[in-house]
Amino acid sequence: VRIKHVRFLFLTLVIQSHFGGGGWAPERTDRLRWLQVDLRERVEVTAVATQGRFGSPDWVTSYMLLYSDTGRAWKQFRQEDNIGVTNIFFLLTRFLRFLPVDWSPGGWMGLRVEVYGCAYKSDVADFNGRSSLLYRFNQKSTSTVKDVISLRFKSQRGDGVLVHGEGQRGDYITLELHKGRLALHINLDDVKMHPSSGHVSVFLGSLLDDQHWHSVLIERFNKQINFTVDRLTKHVRTGGLDDSLEVDYELSFGGIPLPGKPGTFLRKNFHGCMENLYYNGVNIIDLAKRRKPQIYSGNVTFTCSEPQLVSATFLSSSSSFLSLPLDAATETLSVTFQFRTWNREGMLLSAWLRRESERLLLLLVHGQLRLTHHRSALQSSDIVIGQALSDGQWHTVSISVGGFQVSLSVDDEPPSTMQLKDIAQPERSVLIGGCPSVLTNQGCRNPTLAYQGCMRSVIINNQPINFNLVQQGLLGNYSKLQFDICGIRDRCLPNYCEHDGECSQSWNTLFCDCSGTGYTGATCHNSIFEPSCEAHRLTGSASGFFSIDPDGSGPLKSTVVYCNITDDKVWTVVNHNSTEMVRVQGSSLQKPHVMKFNYSTSLEQLRTLVGRSEQCQQEVVYLCRKSRLFNTWDGTPLSWWLDRAGERRTYWGGFLPGVQQCACSLDENCIDMNHFCNCDADHSSWENDTGVLSYKEHLPVTEILVGDTNRSGSEAIYRVGSLHCYGDRFLWNAASFYQESSYLHFPMLQAELSIDISLYFKTTAPSGVFLENLGAKDFIRVELSAPSVVTFTFDVGNGPVVLMVKSHLPLNDKQWHYVRAERNVKEASLQVDQLPLRFLEAPSEGHTHLQLNSQLFIGGTASRQRGFLGCIRSLSINGMTLDLEERAKMTPGVSSGCPGHCSSQNSLCHNRGKCIEKSSGYVCDCTHSAYGGPNCKKEVSMSFESGSSVTYTFQEPFSVMRNHSRQSSAIFAQSSNSRESIAFSFLTTQTPAMLLTVNTYHQQYMAIILAHNGSLQIWYRLNREKEPDIFTPTSLNLANGELHRVQIHREGRDMYIDKDTNLKYSLSTDKELITIRSLTLGKVTGRAGVDEEVLQAGSRGFIGCLSSVQFNHLAPLKAAILNRGSSLVSVLGNLVESNCGELADKSSSRSFRGKKLTNAAQSDSAVIGGLIAAVVLITLCAVAVMTRFLYRHRNERTQQMASVKEKDHQPRPELRYRAELDLHGAMRDSRKEYFI
Repeated sequence: VRIKHVRFLFLTLVIQSHFGGGGWAPERTDRLRWLQVDLRERVEVTAVATQGRFGSPDWVTSYMLLYSDTGRAWKQFRQEDNIGVTNIFFLLTRFLRFLPVDWSPGGWMGLRVEVYGCAYKSDVADFNGRSSLLYRFNQKSTSTVKDVISLRFKSQRGDGVLVHGEGQRGDYITLELHKGRLALHINLDDVKMHPSSGHVSVFLGSLLDDQHWHSVLIERFNKQINFTVDRLTKHVRTGGLDDSLEVDYELSFGGIPLPGKPGTFLRKNFHGCMENLYYNGVNIIDLAKRRKPQIYSGNVTFTCSEPQLVSATFLSSSSSFLSLPLDAATETLSVTFQFRTWNREGMLLSAWLRRESERLLLLLVHGQLRLTHHRSALQSSDIVIGQALSDGQWHTVSISVGGFQVSLSVDDEPPSTMQLKDIAQPERSVLIGGCPSVLTNQGCRNPTLAYQGCMRSVIINNQPINFNLVQQGLLGNYSKLQFDICGIRDRCLPNYCEHDGECSQSWNTLFCDCSGTGYTGATCHNSIFEPSCEAHRLTGSASGFFSIDPDGSGPLKSTVVYCNITDDKVWTVVNHNSTEMVRVQGSSLQKPHVMKFNYSTSLEQLRTLVGRSEQCQQEVVYLCRKSRLFNTWDGTPLSWWLDRAGERRTYWGGFLPGVQQCACSLDENCIDMNHFCNCDADHSSWENDTGVLSYKEHLPVTEILVGDTNRSGSEAIYRVGSLHCYGDRFLWNAASFYQESSYLHFPMLQAELSIDISLYFKTTAPSGVFLENLGAKDFIRVELSAPSVVTFTFDVGNGPVVLMVKSHLPLNDKQWHYVRAERNVKEASLQVDQLPLRFLEAPSEGHTHLQLNSQLFIGGTASRQRGFLGCIRSLSINGMTLDLEERAKMTPGVSSGCPGHCSSQNSLCHNRGKCIEKSSGYVCDCTHSAYGGPNCKKEVSMSFESGSSVTYTFQEPFSVMRNHSRQSSAIFAQSSNSRESIAFSFLTTQTPAMLLTVNTYHQQYMAIILAHNGSLQIWYRLNREKEPDIFTPTSLNLANGELHRVQIHREGRDMYIDKDTNLKYSLSTDKELITIRSLTLGKVTGRAGVDEEVLQAGSRGFIGCLSSVQFNHLAPLKAAILNRGSSLVSVLGNLVESNCGELADKSSSRSFRGKKLTNAAQSDSAVIGGLIAAVVLITLCAVAVMTRFLYRHRNERTQQMASVKEKDHQPRPELRYRAELDLHGAMRDSRKEYFI
């Protein structure tokens, strides 16, 4: 060992061995295999380097590093910045312990170690729970606008005040431990004048009662506060009016003493050690050690005492256990211990009674303690106590067995007792944490899971258990335990759940509750909303209100807009608070009229939405009389508007900013050519300066100011319209790569903890890299690795992770294919087109941060090898779409856009149809469309008779595959998110009726029915324990023989129903339909858990016509036609392909033409008169003929009726409906098309 004590500390550890190689190697028979290093004193360790044994095949490939100040109470060091064999970090410690995890496969463990660092000095104070330090000010009170408090502390108690100061007017500052977290409370206001207005509380840190050092820094300047614990920082601002903190007399450390009573404290005081305690540059502990008069030291010592509590960690939920023997002569049993865990389930203790005929079992069940006395296999009794015991805090448990009674208590709760029929007699041993595998045949089995967590202070029959003896094999037996360490960690700190997701955890992993966030995924990373109205059009949606999330998985929330979807353009409409005409009088520049516009979304969201759009515009209607927009003498603006950045704008039309003019000037038609605006002519008549603002970098208008209506007869009327944007400039943003060595480069990815990458590609090349970003060791890459294989590869320090999706068809077919790759701290996934999703769970231990240090390469690599040849479009990373076209303009070997018919935003294929390139044109793949025909515009309809139904059984369960091969199907279960998009048309005269129902494997369902009165009802039961959500968008009778179109779109809690008018409803939950079992159109047999009214509608089924049915990506009617005989599609009853959708179009067009003829007739009375005369003449002739016909057959009709019973036979609805179809000449739809 070589140590140099200079400013920089360097230690080399080499152990000579008689086996030849220099270095450390344990015996193969050793049960405890670690290398422990004593640095003699606490030092600042900055790096560790390791090698294998010299000249030997023995080395270590990975190890666990523990550290301790005393050689006891170890803590695991977790590091995210591992860059190779030299690990750079910052650590204050005296002892290091290296525990090999993996080693040479052809040799054994071997280790040489070098430790680098600096000497460390500190001033330490020990607080015993009854002591404190009081720092007295020179004056009666001190008032500060800036404060800095820094310290380091360690404690085994979860509660206690570290710092406190207060003033007479109500100012205060308090730093305290509360349940292992640090809380900072501060108030800057006079509580009498402004009660509670200036108070703020901040909580930070977790599990700080672990007897290890933690650093704290509080920085305050005026109202701004930066609060740092270890490496986590929160930034907050206080409320109220004052900026200064007024503290009277003194600042206390270690507690809040009562006035005039030294040693008596108002709240629980601190028990532990502090070091390097500074207040505004003053070393408080140094002053106390030197007994300076401004410091009062009460029972404080200046060496840190170390408690002797020894913990053990139960590592495995399946095989950890601790077996402890009992004295054979004992007739009673008492067990006391402390535990802390995150797991809600686990076995804590098991003990045999009465010669193993009876058993006591203590379990942790749903965070409660359950003690069960098993008298036999069928007889048992329980005690259940406690609440939320899996909160990561230490809890004390006591069990007492004696005579005819068993008692159980936890923490400070009173004990609960249970009476026994016979005297309890404990047997040979007690099992803690789990059952050994050798005892499974003797009745000891883990009932749920073995205990995972920490345990300490185990006392059996008043005898403390020495864990050191257990570890050395001198007492009891154990498996999968770590001694002298509590390995608990808070996986929710920092919170890896994004977008306000709620984090919870078990011992091994974390969970994110994304309810109500609008996001989904393992870490709430992915938005459940489409990014634009253009994207909604591609999913087959019609006009209506929709939630969009322009930045996808970025930080901005979703917003509700109106999507006006037309044949040629898709308009996004954003409303504001004042779209009505506003009349202005009596305003001047000194007292102007000001109107601020508050939009239905934030300015940040608007900025993203506008930036994503092709073009935006906003109409400003401006009418005036004797009211000018500009001063005619010097051109000074008298009215103006503010853009989204708050900048003043004085142009009133067009897309060229910076010019003081109106629309009439651009069109060269102003009423007075001496002015650039009509209003500047200053006429007493009403003039118009309405214009359309279309320079989108300035939109939307946030405020308007009118300042020239204070003269006699002066007046202005204005209206600022909604913001209208169309197009999605990123949806078809593409680049073509035609040289293998070419690439586009962008700034380095910011993707340490999570990243999602999505793109479309088309190529004829067999392989190529889509995207690559490298670090010193870490990297991330997405590529076409073979003609039918897409590969997602990355390394965050735990070794390369590879996910592959293999298609049964080649992907280099010159068609567009979709790729989405995601990686976060929980899992990684890869999706290609509609193929099964592949994912891998991340290891519970290991590195989580992706460390990159180079630029991002698109279409190639840094080595200029394996470059991509083809087209890439719509490349989005963490919600931000890269502008490939702009970057391609300045890059050789790459061009903007992509050749081909299917490479533009023009809608060639409608209603979810997919454009397929051909050598001489294109065809539309209508597989996932409810429509058919060459352009997916031809409706597919079917008529249902009584008892008819179509049922689709989804593949079991949802085809999310782990990393193994499986082919996809055209029909597969829905992805796991709370979104449904449903559209269909129907025609019927029957009530009640079942239109569509979906049910899951978890007894959830949604149903669309017609009630007894013919009204449309949508039923959602997403929670079995709660009543269903029922929505009735219209009370009108829709069973009227007319064709009705229904669109339903649900995103989380929000549901939009388009039936004549667009309505928004809110569900009681945003739960998803988990693992869908089946979808049914028409008759449904009885199902458990379905409400009575839905059952009645299901039993009646549906009689009539259904047309263009779409459920997410499925087209049920088309699948019923194309997949008859498939095990996934079940058709019952008689179904006939019909043309009811076309029939409705014809009826609509006829009525429209009739209306036009009527209007035309009003302009030509002579023509109408002639038509009326002709119609009257024809009608009279027809009446005469019918009268003669009826008279001739009267007697014959009477004879026929006499021979039949007098009974009124009403035709069946289905026959009446069939007759109506026949009357209009119904024909089956032709299926001769490229794809249906």
